Amino acid sequence: MAEVIFNGAAGRIEGRYHQNAREDAPIALILHPNPQFGGTMNNKVVYALYRTFVDLGFSTLRINFRGVGRSEGTFDNGEGELNDAATALDWLQTVNPTSSKCFISGFSFGAWIAMQLLMRRPELDGFISVAPPADRYDFSFLAPCPVPGLILQGAKDDIVPFGYVAKMADKLQQQRGIRIDYTQIADADHFFSGKLPEMCQIIEGYVKQRLAIRSVA
Repeated sequence: MAEVIFNGAAGRIEGRYHQNAREDAPIALILHPNPQFGGTMNNKVVYALYRTFVDLGFSTLRINFRGVGRSEGTFDNGEGELNDAATALDWLQTVNPTSSKCFISGFSFGAWIAMQLLMRRPELDGFISVAPPADRYDFSFLAPCPVPGLILQGAKDDIVPFGYVAKMADKLQQQRGIRIDYTQIADADHFFSGKLPEMCQIIEGYVKQRLAIRSVA
């Protein structure tokens, strides 16, 4: 894992990056929760996502949004953070010009940013959306969702009521031609306290299945 710094619209963006040895290794970008509530790229859920993708053979990047850690700028209510994510994806693709697949993942606020970026970047092959804050942000832009993905939430999420996420997932699952998986983890809170290994196991199984399906197709 290496520290990386690259330029964004608000100044430098700080990240942590793992480069897989394979030139055609898939790539993944991981986005963190709301910095106004202490969210950083070192959040335990974000780090668990990062390690899962690394262990699956991805060249993987996680970043601090503007104003967090060594990233320059100030919080921009999502618009600037979306720009940061797009810049990070540009950097990741430049470093890995022959990557085979491209995934994006985010936790809470980071899931909202990730899903917006998904709509703007047709080269993305899939997503992992963890505890998307469907109670406080509008996800209606996912009409339709362009690629398959996995939505995960704790059944005892005390920050994002699971009913909002279930409703969002149900709407996405009704569209034809794109499969959206939705999984609730029993007894898990918003931060998956004591449940991170189970969360990672579900994600690992999902991504392995997706890669196998895509490689055969």
